[in-house]
Amino acid sequence: MDIFAILAILGLIINILMGIAIIFLERKQASTTWAWLMVLFFIPIFGFILYLLFGQNLSRRKIFQLSSEAENFFKALKKKQTEMLQLHKETEFEYQDLMYMNLVNNESILTLDNEVELFIDGHEKMDDLIQSIEEANYFIHIQYYIVQNDATGKRLIEALTRKAHEGVEVRFLYDEMGSRGLRRSTLKPLIDAGGHVAAFFPSRIPYINLRLNYRNHRKIVVIDGEIGFVGGFNIGDEYLGLDHKFGYWRDTHFKVHGSSVYALETRFYLDWNHASRNKLQPSPKYFPEMDPHGNSGMQIITSGPDSEWQQIKNAYIKLILSAKESIYIQTPYFIPDDSLMDAINIASLSGVDVRIMIPNKPDHPFVYWATYSHIGQLIDSGVRSYTYENGFLHAKTLVVDGKVASVGTANIDVRSFKLNFEVNAIVYDHEVAQSLHQVFEQDLEDCQEITKEVYKNRSTLIKLKESISRLLSPIL
Repeated sequence: MDIFAILAILGLIINILMGIAIIFLERKQASTTWAWLMVLFFIPIFGFILYLLFGQNLSRRKIFQLSSEAENFFKALKKKQTEMLQLHKETEFEYQDLMYMNLVNNESILTLDNEVELFIDGHEKMDDLIQSIEEANYFIHIQYYIVQNDATGKRLIEALTRKAHEGVEVRFLYDEMGSRGLRRSTLKPLIDAGGHVAAFFPSRIPYINLRLNYRNHRKIVVIDGEIGFVGGFNIGDEYLGLDHKFGYWRDTHFKVHGSSVYALETRFYLDWNHASRNKLQPSPKYFPEMDPHGNSGMQIITSGPDSEWQQIKNAYIKLILSAKESIYIQTPYFIPDDSLMDAINIASLSGVDVRIMIPNKPDHPFVYWATYSHIGQLIDSGVRSYTYENGFLHAKTLVVDGKVASVGTANIDVRSFKLNFEVNAIVYDHEVAQSLHQVFEQDLEDCQEITKEVYKNRSTLIKLKESISRLLSPIL
């Protein structure tokens, strides 16, 4: 028997064993199972390698752990915040069931004293971030999925380096996969100035990372425990509209003053202590007393592959099913599972004005054509969909009835709900929600609608791309 026959038999055996593992041990969803079985069938040996890289299940692992001291500290902080909420218990809040679900399943405290500033332009957001960094007095905790090794990325690192030289405590966390172009030489001045730097899920072996499918997609900044940033913008020239491939970059980001900054700091604490040997110690320094800044209600919700429940997806479904008048969605990727598709269809069939806005161009081709396929499936129920034509749409927003809104890092796709570490802010404030509602309507001026006729008359090539992408969508 020659070597090729032996390899073929070995590949077959490996495929059978992997198929058994996927079906009987991993207990994945049926759609995901079939997608992986197709990969193993069509590309036998390489498919096995892909499964090792992309098919791991982290939900059974305890990734983020607290010391007993930290656990006691956060319990006391949660108790204090809960007692503050008791002062408002006589108020009949709208969306109480959503608030309760987020509290019970995500330990997300509702805070009522927030002031929220909205950014939809990359230059304005970046300028405000740099100014806030320059005004920091005590500490800067900053976390991004992508930090490019370009002029914008270097501008951020230089600002952090200046503050580290001034004695301000700087901690900088980035995702190893998302920021793979970021060079150590770019970070060295910050490290030499006393700043602390860490990568999330770094490669243990050069050029090989068995956890590359699980990415920390969060964008969190906390300054002096009083100012927080959260939303869709990463750090790089393209997010300022300076990349000719994408053109203008349309995104959505929040700047927050108020007690919800505590929740952002808690999330940063957990992510940092997992990634860095230089552990953060729980301290009132990072959760200072603050006067109320506003009256916006907010919950910070997070999710990841380590979670038993898909908290952000569940919040989206709860919001969609609560709608009475309108649902406005902006997302660069739209690959919902059956539960979310059903919720959107039910809302539309109930007479709710459902509108979805996606980009007009792909940055990830398979993902884009899977998105287009799902959009086409919603047209018959009355959902109106649009492609944004003025550059690239990267915003992740959901606005319901002009009363409540979600802005954050999570796209409406399987990756964000199950594979990425994400963070969203849910805002219970009519003024903020109305602002996002109006922004959506302004963006419509730069859109083309995907009508039944437009979708029906798409080319044969696009139909083929959709068919292939849709089959692979559970593992994209």
